[in-house]
Amino acid sequence: MTDVYIYDHARTPRGKGKKRGSLAHVHPQNLAAATLKALEKKNNLDPSLVEDVILGCVSQVNEQSSCIARYAVMAAQWPDNVPGYTVNRFCGSGLQAINNGVGAIASGMSDLIVAGGVESMSAVKMGADMGDLDMSIGNPVIAEHYNLVPQGISADLIATKEKFSREDVDKFAVESQQRADAAIKDGRFKNSIVPVEGKDGTPVELDEHPRIESDFDFLSNLPAVFKTVGEKQFDPIALKTYKEFDSINHVHTLGNSSGVVDGAGVVMLGSEKAKEFGLKPRARIVSMASYGSEPTIMLTGPVPAAKKALDKAGLKPEDIDLWEINEAFAAVVLYVMKELNIPRDKVNVNGGAIALGHPLGGTGAIILGTLVDELERQEKKYGLATLCIGGGMGIATVIERV
Repeated sequence: MTDVYIYDHARTPRGKGKKRGSLAHVHPQNLAAATLKALEKKNNLDPSLVEDVILGCVSQVNEQSSCIARYAVMAAQWPDNVPGYTVNRFCGSGLQAINNGVGAIASGMSDLIVAGGVESMSAVKMGADMGDLDMSIGNPVIAEHYNLVPQGISADLIATKEKFSREDVDKFAVESQQRADAAIKDGRFKNSIVPVEGKDGTPVELDEHPRIESDFDFLSNLPAVFKTVGEKQFDPIALKTYKEFDSINHVHTLGNSSGVVDGAGVVMLGSEKAKEFGLKPRARIVSMASYGSEPTIMLTGPVPAAKKALDKAGLKPEDIDLWEINEAFAAVVLYVMKELNIPRDKVNVNGGAIALGHPLGGTGAIILGTLVDELERQEKKYGLATLCIGGGMGIATVIERV
């Protein structure tokens, strides 16, 4: 197998996923194209050398339809010879796109690939690809065999099962805000962020979602956002699978769950041969894995996925210097830390999606890029990025700083 390296990465700022958000005016194809053009400029890259562009995108309808990866190549005005394809592994799509690229290079079939993801949640609302269908997507076979509920109910179910209190998840959310605020003030994201032109012509250069004013008192007074819909409709469905519980403790709010944002991120992957193009490797891909988990609780997949990736690498959790665990919901990260015995000071040291936002298809690439930067900043060796995924899945990638 050929060694695969991360040569560089780039991402947009994350704008609030609302019509008044700082990036809401930017077509999602152009969000992705901005990261492609940034890689070209930063690395003096001849884009005709790129053998494929692979992008993750979750809601592939409306502005994000028609193979957004190929359209992003066109929007970047890259040469016609550069192809592109789009993947969907729900919230793991961006990291899956990267792992697909890794596989193509490791097999010897390619030498230079750009992979990542994009999601404009202001342009294409979460769930837009489902239309009016229910959780089974209108399939009675699925409805008969699986007790499916929305992810927020699943996150509250994890909290119930693991006895995570409202205080536990709110304290974690406060730390996410504080760490993101410190990272922004310290300029840790500056070299990776691609400025995007704002509505008024001034560049958007900072993530818009963080709210440092979200202290514990503020967060503790927010309502549990899934409580009403859970008790009225979904809790009884989830409890058919988890009969040991009489009820679900609803602890997640808009303040301790991931933010809805617009954003894109990409990673430039290559073999040793890519060095001939004047590129310098920053990290090596050590291993990668995906894993299926129980679909009702749904969000526990990062644990078996991380274990599988670590086993393939011949490593243990304690060998990993830095972890990026997507903060879809606070209870998810608390669960992964508990199960793998990971100290808090190794996890999401620059904050996570609770503070910074989770542009569904783009997040995997963004957190992997953040991991590269932070390994370099701290001069550490191994990092692991992982995300929980809808439908009961997890994905993980282990990297080593060069």
